[in-house]
Amino acid sequence: MNGAPKPGGFLMSFKKALAIAAFSSTIILSGNAVYAQTTWTMASGYPESSFFTQNIRLFIKDVEEKSNGKLKIDLRSNDSLIKHDAIKRAVQSGQVQIGEIRLSVYGNEGLIYDLDNLPGVATDYDKAYKLMEAQKPFLDELFKKNGMRIITYVAWPGQGFYTKEPVNSLADLKGQKLRIYSKQTQILGEKLGMQALILPFAEVPQAFSTGMIQSLWTSAQTGVDVQAWNYTKYFTYTGTQHTKNAIIVNERAFRQLDKETQDIVLEAGQRATDRGWEMSKQASADREKVLKDHGMVVSQAPQDVMDRIEEIGKEMVADWLAAAKPEEKAVYEKYQELLKAGK
Repeated sequence: MNGAPKPGGFLMSFKKALAIAAFSSTIILSGNAVYAQTTWTMASGYPESSFFTQNIRLFIKDVEEKSNGKLKIDLRSNDSLIKHDAIKRAVQSGQVQIGEIRLSVYGNEGLIYDLDNLPGVATDYDKAYKLMEAQKPFLDELFKKNGMRIITYVAWPGQGFYTKEPVNSLADLKGQKLRIYSKQTQILGEKLGMQALILPFAEVPQAFSTGMIQSLWTSAQTGVDVQAWNYTKYFTYTGTQHTKNAIIVNERAFRQLDKETQDIVLEAGQRATDRGWEMSKQASADREKVLKDHGMVVSQAPQDVMDRIEEIGKEMVADWLAAAKPEEKAVYEKYQELLKAGK
């Protein structure tokens, strides 16, 4: 009876089956563990001292804790992996899964990016938040079409001039070599009679040392980040603009996460938005104090400078409206409605 089972054969076969089943479960669990330990690489352009980076660190901690380590995010800050103005393309192509961008950098891709970069449009945090609410549906859809999604919006503090000499009147700005960060701020600088040059954040120290620039147009935060007291003596605050940064995610990478982890990322992103606006407000005051502690003189801009910036802003808004697409104009109109409603 060669075909008859041996004594105890059934029990041995059953144990073997259990062992195989147990091994299969281990493989599935192992497979889940590999998936659960997914690591995203994140690129940002600002140093660890920036409140933007600090907010990102809290966002990462939030995601990793809420997901029990299922998703980890490896942040490469301060342009250490990808230059700031190339981060959007890197996320879109999947070179990195997540990154932080400054929306106003991309004005050459669409006028919508310039809207909060126009002088006088978003002069304080309340207006900047309403503008974000008006822009968000349009920008969300735009990024979706390009294989990305925005999960966080955070405003910059208001802007001002960093100069070696005091700014007592509009005449004190004439002819100065000014570092700016976008086409719109370049127009502003030129209309103020300055020689405006677009430079990446990381190149500011070298530009000062070589005489390429004499002054900056930026926030107190950036002044601290570049240690502006090594190159300038005065910070003359105007407010003028509250542009926004955004954390963006590659949509394909996002959809590879399980639903629970997707929700964790989105919820952490919303918390980062809410927290980031408060951090920005606090940073504006804190960084001005740091400037003062390093011997810089911080003051409000004289009235003739503010008047001229207001005039320029009206001109630039009119030009923007004349060139904008109907759907972009609709965003501006929605913003005006929100302002009037006081919502």
